[in-house]
Amino acid sequence: MNILVIGCGKVGAALCGRLSAHGHDVSVVNSNQEQFANLPSDFSGYTTLGVPIDQDVLKKAGIENCDAVAAVTSDDNTNLMVIQIAKEFYHVPRVFARVNDPKKNDVFSGFGLETICPTNITVETLCSALNSENAASVTVGSHTLMLSEMAVPKEFVGKRVSEIEFEDNEVLLGIEHADKTVSRMLLNNFEILKGDKLIIARFAD
Repeated sequence: MNILVIGCGKVGAALCGRLSAHGHDVSVVNSNQEQFANLPSDFSGYTTLGVPIDQDVLKKAGIENCDAVAAVTSDDNTNLMVIQIAKEFYHVPRVFARVNDPKKNDVFSGFGLETICPTNITVETLCSALNSENAASVTVGSHTLMLSEMAVPKEFVGKRVSEIEFEDNEVLLGIEHADKTVSRMLLNNFEILKGDKLIIARFAD
Protein backbone atom coordinates (compact mmCIF):
# COMPACT_ATOMS: atom_id res chain seq x y z
CA MET A 1 0.00 0.00 0.00
CA ASN A 2 0.99 3.63 -0.55
CA ILE A 3 0.47 5.31 2.80
CA LEU A 4 0.82 8.99 3.69
CA VAL A 5 1.54 9.82 7.33
CA ILE A 6 1.05 13.37 8.59
CA GLY A 7 3.28 14.20 11.55
CA CYS A 8 6.72 12.93 12.48
CA GLY A 9 6.72 13.25 16.25
CA LYS A 10 7.21 10.13 18.36
CA VAL A 11 3.88 8.61 17.26
CA GLY A 12 4.27 9.45 13.58
CA ALA A 13 7.88 8.31 13.39
CA ALA A 14 7.09 5.01 15.12
CA LEU A 15 4.13 4.46 12.79
CA CYS A 16 6.27 5.18 9.73
CA GLY A 17 8.92 2.75 10.90
CA ARG A 18 6.41 -0.02 11.53
CA LEU A 19 4.60 0.45 8.22
CA SER A 20 7.86 0.62 6.29
CA ALA A 21 9.11 -2.55 7.96
CA HIS A 22 5.92 -4.29 6.84
CA GLY A 23 6.71 -3.48 3.23
CA HIS A 24 4.43 -0.50 2.62
CA ASP A 25 5.50 2.52 0.60
CA VAL A 26 5.42 5.32 3.17
CA SER A 27 5.60 9.07 2.75
CA VAL A 28 5.62 11.42 5.74
CA VAL A 29 4.88 15.15 5.97
CA ASN A 30 6.06 17.34 8.82
CA SER A 31 6.42 21.09 9.35
CA ASN A 32 9.58 20.76 11.46
CA GLN A 33 12.69 19.48 9.68
CA GLU A 34 14.36 18.42 12.94
CA GLN A 35 11.62 15.91 13.75
CA PHE A 36 12.52 13.75 10.76
CA ALA A 37 15.42 12.64 12.95
CA ASN A 38 12.82 10.66 14.94
CA LEU A 39 12.50 8.21 12.04
CA PRO A 40 14.29 4.87 12.51
CA SER A 41 17.60 4.50 10.71
CA ASP A 42 16.21 1.82 8.40
CA PHE A 43 13.19 3.89 7.27
CA SER A 44 12.98 3.52 3.50
CA GLY A 45 10.18 5.98 2.74
CA TYR A 46 10.00 9.63 1.70
CA THR A 47 9.92 12.83 3.72
CA THR A 48 8.30 16.14 2.76
CA LEU A 49 8.81 19.36 4.71
CA GLY A 50 5.84 21.72 4.81
CA VAL A 51 2.49 22.70 6.31
CA PRO A 52 0.29 19.56 6.31
CA ILE A 53 -2.92 21.34 5.26
CA ASP A 54 -1.25 22.93 2.21
CA GLN A 55 -2.50 21.02 -0.83
CA ASP A 56 0.72 21.66 -2.77
CA VAL A 57 2.64 20.03 0.08
CA LEU A 58 0.22 17.08 0.14
CA LYS A 59 0.52 16.63 -3.63
CA LYS A 60 4.31 16.69 -3.38
CA ALA A 61 4.08 13.99 -0.73
CA GLY A 62 1.98 11.81 -3.04
CA ILE A 63 -1.56 12.16 -1.72
CA GLU A 64 -3.01 11.79 -5.22
CA ASN A 65 -1.76 8.22 -5.46
CA CYS A 66 -1.98 7.00 -1.88
CA ASP A 67 -4.26 4.27 -0.55
CA ALA A 68 -4.48 5.61 3.00
CA VAL A 69 -3.74 8.70 5.07
CA ALA A 70 -3.00 8.72 8.80
CA ALA A 71 -2.87 12.17 10.41
CA VAL A 72 -1.12 11.83 13.78
CA THR A 73 0.25 15.28 14.65
CA SER A 74 -0.22 16.61 18.19
CA ASP A 75 -2.81 19.11 16.91
CA ASP A 76 -6.37 17.75 16.65
CA ASN A 77 -7.58 20.45 14.26
CA THR A 78 -4.73 19.82 11.83
CA ASN A 79 -5.40 16.09 11.84
CA LEU A 80 -9.10 16.52 11.21
CA MET A 81 -8.56 19.07 8.44
CA VAL A 82 -6.07 16.80 6.70
CA ILE A 83 -8.36 13.77 6.61
CA GLN A 84 -11.25 15.93 5.40
CA ILE A 85 -9.07 17.23 2.55
CA ALA A 86 -7.87 13.70 1.77
CA LYS A 87 -11.39 12.32 1.72
CA GLU A 88 -13.27 15.12 -0.04
CA PHE A 89 -10.69 16.42 -2.55
CA TYR A 90 -8.51 13.40 -3.26
CA HIS A 91 -10.96 10.59 -2.49
CA VAL A 92 -8.43 8.60 -0.49
CA PRO A 93 -10.13 5.28 0.39
CA ARG A 94 -8.94 5.10 4.00
CA VAL A 95 -8.29 8.06 6.28
CA PHE A 96 -7.54 8.11 10.01
CA ALA A 97 -7.01 10.97 12.46
CA ARG A 98 -5.46 10.98 15.91
CA VAL A 99 -7.75 13.07 18.14
CA ASN A 100 -6.78 13.72 21.76
CA ASP A 101 -9.93 15.62 22.77
CA PRO A 102 -12.75 13.10 23.43
CA LYS A 103 -15.42 15.72 22.61
CA LYS A 104 -13.95 16.35 19.15
CA ASN A 105 -13.52 12.62 18.67
CA ASP A 106 -17.23 12.00 19.31
CA VAL A 107 -18.29 14.79 16.95
CA PHE A 108 -16.11 13.81 14.03
CA SER A 109 -16.61 10.05 14.37
CA GLY A 110 -20.32 10.90 14.18
CA PHE A 111 -19.65 12.42 10.74
CA GLY A 112 -18.25 9.09 9.56
CA LEU A 113 -14.59 10.07 9.89
CA GLU A 114 -12.25 7.43 11.27
CA THR A 115 -10.73 8.79 14.47
CA ILE A 116 -8.49 7.26 17.11
CA CYS A 117 -8.60 8.88 20.54
CA PRO A 118 -5.62 7.99 22.78
CA THR A 119 -7.37 9.63 25.73
CA ASN A 120 -10.40 7.33 25.46
CA ILE A 121 -8.22 4.28 24.91
CA THR A 122 -6.12 5.07 27.99
CA VAL A 123 -9.18 5.65 30.17
CA GLU A 124 -10.91 2.46 29.00
CA THR A 125 -7.75 0.40 29.47
CA LEU A 126 -7.16 1.72 33.00
CA CYS A 127 -10.79 1.27 34.02
CA SER A 128 -10.78 -2.26 32.67
CA ALA A 129 -7.48 -3.05 34.38
CA LEU A 130 -8.79 -1.71 37.70
CA ASN A 131 -12.03 -3.68 37.40
CA SER A 132 -10.50 -6.94 36.22
CA GLU A 133 -7.28 -8.80 36.80
CA ASN A 134 -7.12 -9.97 33.19
CA ALA A 135 -8.26 -7.34 30.68
CA ALA A 136 -7.06 -5.51 27.61
CA SER A 137 -8.53 -3.20 24.99
CA VAL A 138 -8.42 -3.14 21.21
CA THR A 139 -9.60 -0.28 19.00
CA VAL A 140 -11.55 -1.23 15.87
CA GLY A 141 -12.38 1.85 13.81
CA SER A 142 -14.02 4.29 16.21
CA HIS A 143 -14.99 1.56 18.68
CA THR A 144 -13.13 0.22 21.69
CA LEU A 145 -13.35 -3.52 22.26
CA MET A 146 -12.56 -4.72 25.77
CA LEU A 147 -11.13 -8.22 26.09
CA SER A 148 -11.40 -9.93 29.45
CA GLU A 149 -11.15 -13.34 31.07
CA MET A 150 -13.83 -14.38 33.55
CA ALA A 151 -13.82 -17.32 35.91
CA VAL A 152 -16.85 -19.53 35.30
CA PRO A 153 -19.59 -19.02 37.92
CA LYS A 154 -20.69 -22.18 39.72
CA GLU A 155 -24.13 -22.05 38.08
CA PHE A 156 -22.53 -22.30 34.60
CA VAL A 157 -20.67 -25.56 35.33
CA GLY A 158 -22.20 -28.48 33.44
CA LYS A 159 -24.11 -26.27 31.00
CA ARG A 160 -23.59 -25.96 27.26
CA VAL A 161 -22.46 -22.58 25.99
CA SER A 162 -25.71 -22.38 23.98
CA GLU A 163 -27.65 -22.41 27.25
CA ILE A 164 -25.94 -19.28 28.60
CA GLU A 165 -27.29 -15.79 27.94
CA PHE A 166 -24.66 -13.11 27.39
CA GLU A 167 -25.21 -9.36 27.31
CA ASP A 168 -26.08 -7.81 23.93
CA ASN A 169 -22.62 -6.19 23.66
CA GLU A 170 -20.70 -9.35 24.62
CA VAL A 171 -19.20 -12.06 22.41
CA LEU A 172 -17.58 -15.26 23.67
CA LEU A 173 -14.21 -15.72 21.94
CA GLY A 174 -12.96 -18.86 23.63
CA ILE A 175 -12.76 -21.01 26.74
CA GLU A 176 -9.53 -21.50 28.65
CA HIS A 177 -9.47 -24.81 30.49
CA ALA A 178 -7.71 -25.67 33.72
CA ASP A 179 -4.78 -27.17 31.77
CA LYS A 180 -4.34 -23.78 29.99
CA THR A 181 -5.52 -25.12 26.62
CA VAL A 182 -8.06 -22.95 24.78
CA SER A 183 -11.14 -24.05 22.81
CA ARG A 184 -12.17 -21.63 20.07
CA MET A 185 -14.27 -23.53 17.54
CA LEU A 186 -17.95 -24.56 17.71
CA LEU A 187 -18.23 -23.18 21.22
CA ASN A 188 -22.00 -23.67 21.44
CA ASN A 189 -21.45 -27.43 21.69
CA PHE A 190 -18.95 -27.21 24.55
CA GLU A 191 -19.89 -28.22 28.06
CA ILE A 192 -18.44 -25.80 30.61
CA LEU A 193 -16.32 -27.53 33.21
CA LYS A 194 -15.09 -26.61 36.66
CA GLY A 195 -11.92 -24.53 36.36
CA ASP A 196 -12.82 -23.11 32.94
CA LYS A 197 -12.47 -19.40 32.19
CA LEU A 198 -14.50 -17.53 29.60
CA ILE A 199 -12.64 -15.20 27.21
CA ILE A 200 -15.09 -12.42 26.37
CA ALA A 201 -15.04 -9.43 24.01
CA ARG A 202 -17.20 -6.49 25.03
CA PHE A 203 -17.86 -3.28 23.10
CA ALA A 204 -17.16 -0.37 25.42
CA ASP A 205 -19.00 2.26 23.33
